[in-house]
Amino acid sequence: MLLKERIEPTEPTGRAERIERTGRAWWARWAGWLAVGAWALLIAGSFAVGEVLRRNGLATEDELPPLHAESRLLTWQILPVAGIGVLLVAGLPWLVRRLSWAAVLGVGWAAGAVWAVALALTDGLGALARPLNAPTEYPAGLAAIGDDPLGWLRTFTERLGGYPTHVRGHPPLPTLVFWGLDSVGLRGTGWAAALIIAVGASAVAAIAITVRCVAGEQAARRAVPFLALAPLALWIATAMDAFFLGVGAWGVALLAVGAQRWWWPAAFGGGLLLGALPYLSYGLLPLYAVPFAVLLLIRPNRWVIAAGVCGLVVVPLLFTVAGFWWPDGVAATQDTYAISRGSAQRSYPYFLVADLAVLGLLVGPAVAYALPSLRIRTGMPVALLAAAALLGTLALDVSGVTRGEVERIWVPYAAWIVPLVALRRDPGRGWLAAQVVTALVVQALVLSEW
Repeated sequence: MLLKERIEPTEPTGRAERIERTGRAWWARWAGWLAVGAWALLIAGSFAVGEVLRRNGLATEDELPPLHAESRLLTWQILPVAGIGVLLVAGLPWLVRRLSWAAVLGVGWAAGAVWAVALALTDGLGALARPLNAPTEYPAGLAAIGDDPLGWLRTFTERLGGYPTHVRGHPPLPTLVFWGLDSVGLRGTGWAAALIIAVGASAVAAIAITVRCVAGEQAARRAVPFLALAPLALWIATAMDAFFLGVGAWGVALLAVGAQRWWWPAAFGGGLLLGALPYLSYGLLPLYAVPFAVLLLIRPNRWVIAAGVCGLVVVPLLFTVAGFWWPDGVAATQDTYAISRGSAQRSYPYFLVADLAVLGLLVGPAVAYALPSLRIRTGMPVALLAAAALLGTLALDVSGVTRGEVERIWVPYAAWIVPLVALRRDPGRGWLAAQVVTALVVQALVLSEW
């Protein structure tokens, strides 16, 4: 009798728990599909409205708004890279589950580089370096430096109006990176493209390390295939923003490792790289929300924080001593932006929404599907990293500084949103394939300048 009394109350409870779990699974599945539908509608609607604006002369510069690109159609050229995509979808999750952690990082890095290069090569063998050969890009401004980089740096703000478009729109560090390659004998845009791809693809490993520090190794392993095959790979080869992504990602990763292990040299190295971000692009300042989120999650001791701060001030101090005052650079760039006939004249209301649609395109449908299954309790660390990156994009978007061309500008931010896929226990090859198909469709239909 006692046994019966103990058993009877537990049966309804167990049944209720099963019903509740089934209901949650049903809701997560259908809510995920609804989110993917909203993702697709936002992107399609942005292109439709952009076409209307273009036909009425209200979307300047752009032939395919909200992208700074033009339409085209690839047919047989897309087949080889599609085959590579099939192999990566089939093999990468299997490798990530079975290899050691160090090997997973190497495989993720290599897969990201292979996928980015394969996509770019659909436009021919010269496609990797071709974007950097444009007269608006950084290499076109190297002649002004000559053999006197310090003299060039001291007069950078004063002579800004005479430099190529991308040199005018950024701090001096990207141009100095290209000058450094030339000065050590690695001349030509081929070497520059190789550097951008290597550093940009390495962000797969760096972000995985950060996710491991804040959310555990299983979440990091689940994220690696999606990081490597995210649609943003289309702009790893070869927009300079991919280089910015890699620098920022390794800065956060080193800071996370230093914070978790109380290892101040790693925290100092992370601070050093993070301190370089505002000197690579003025638009990277809001990215500091991501390392701040890492510190909130790990809560290191004060010595680690002090080491990170010491590293953070090194690059700003060096540039200031060398004669470049960052606030003056910002002001001069804003002046050239205001008088330009380009992005400053684009429609603010349209790009306020359409820029977010481009962000959705970069992260892919798998992220949209994963969002409704987010559980604050178990997924909070990864969600906080993604929210910090999203906050940075919103700050730039609402300010109106970014009106178009965000397919490259969002790259350093979008990569931190992709790990949201890891919140699902088994994201599945189907959604990894959806990421690959998204990239293939964009590559087949869009000819980007980068």
